[in-house]
Amino acid sequence: MGLLDQVKDAMKMRSESKKIEAAIKRITAEYANGGITVVAKGDMSIEKIEMAPNAYDEVKAGKPARFETMLLNVVNGALKKVREATQQEVMKMMQQGGAGGIFGK
Repeated sequence: MGLLDQVKDAMKMRSESKKIEAAIKRITAEYANGGITVVAKGDMSIEKIEMAPNAYDEVKAGKPARFETMLLNVVNGALKKVREATQQEVMKMMQQGGAGGIFGK
C-alpha cells in the first residue's frame, strides 16, 4: 500500500468517523422516576431535566438527601440508556458498512 492509498484511507476514516459522530449526537434517551425526567444525548450530555411538583416532596419533608439521591439515580439511568442506544447504533452502522468497511468487511 502506497502513501497515496494510506492518505485516501485516512481521509475516508475521518469522513466516516464524522458520520458516526453526527449519528451519535442525534441519539437521545429518556429516564423517569419519582416525578423526575431526564433526557440524555448520545454525546453523554444532559439535554433536559423536568421535575413534577411531587418531585420536591422529599425536600419539603426535610429530606433533601433523598431527593438528591433520586435525581442522581434518574440522571445515571438516562445516561445508561443512551450509552446502550449509542453502542447499538454504532454496531448497526458497522455491520451495515456505514463506516465504509473501515472496521472490517
